Amino acid sequence: MNMVAIFHSYKFTHFTDKEIDKTNSPIKLTTAEKIKTLILGVNNPRPANNKTPIQEYETIKLRSNREIECWNIKTDNPKGSVILFHGFSGHKSTMLDKAAIFQKFGYNTLLVDFMGAGGSEGNQSTIGFLEAEQVKTCFDYLINQGEKNIYLFGTSMGAAAIMKAINDHQFSPKGIIIECPFGSMYETVCARFNTMNTPTFPMASLLVFWGGLQNGFWAFGHNPREYSKNITCPTLLLYGEQDKKVNRKEIDEIYANLNAKKILKTFPQAGHENYLTKYKSKWKEYIEAFLNTEQIP
Repeated sequence: MNMVAIFHSYKFTHFTDKEIDKTNSPIKLTTAEKIKTLILGVNNPRPANNKTPIQEYETIKLRSNREIECWNIKTDNPKGSVILFHGFSGHKSTMLDKAAIFQKFGYNTLLVDFMGAGGSEGNQSTIGFLEAEQVKTCFDYLINQGEKNIYLFGTSMGAAAIMKAINDHQFSPKGIIIECPFGSMYETVCARFNTMNTPTFPMASLLVFWGGLQNGFWAFGHNPREYSKNITCPTLLLYGEQDKKVNRKEIDEIYANLNAKKILKTFPQAGHENYLTKYKSKWKEYIEAFLNTEQIP
């Protein structure tokens, strides 16, 4: 079981440049495919940007714990800036639709490829742990450019990375907008087993242990629920009520731990997905209200 866990955790946290098909979502796998996936791990092709901004933009390389690539898109007479961070197996081009909305609201946007994705260095993902340092690097970059009104936006892994960055470095953006952050590394691994209708014990624990060891950190301590206790800036927390990867208990505990002005809004028919697909008008409404008044009607 340890050998299976070692192989599985490595494949989950390291993308491949080889031309292979990505493993389907667990709910779409046949029984035979689920068994194969449980033994051999998931196929994760390295995330690649599949489109570029239609507006004029600047490509920026920043040196953090890895070299990361960003797209800087400016607007006329900006009210401030929003930095956007993607989820696991994502890339900055998946943030273009949301960035366009922030731009319409009058904000410059900085879209970021975490390490292992798009134009950034490496093929590794630590599900928000090492990525937190990259969040701080991007924030510092805008501060050094003279920007004072900075919001951070992150979805899933991106949300967890934002929370860890604030916990570790104790800085305060103007506000954060976080979508479906998981409660802990262990819980998010368990959720993936649950979607495949397989027992979490003992493989989930082994996967977390070996995954952390292979990537140089204690994965059982990667805990956004605890990070939220040290977040003191205004926070908009968004969640899809049909989410199979993050449960409502995790969201409620994170929300309860936040130590600032906070708003929780949910989308009844959304899962762990882009909320613009089913709730674009509502998403825009909540975001605009938060940016303008830091309150949701």
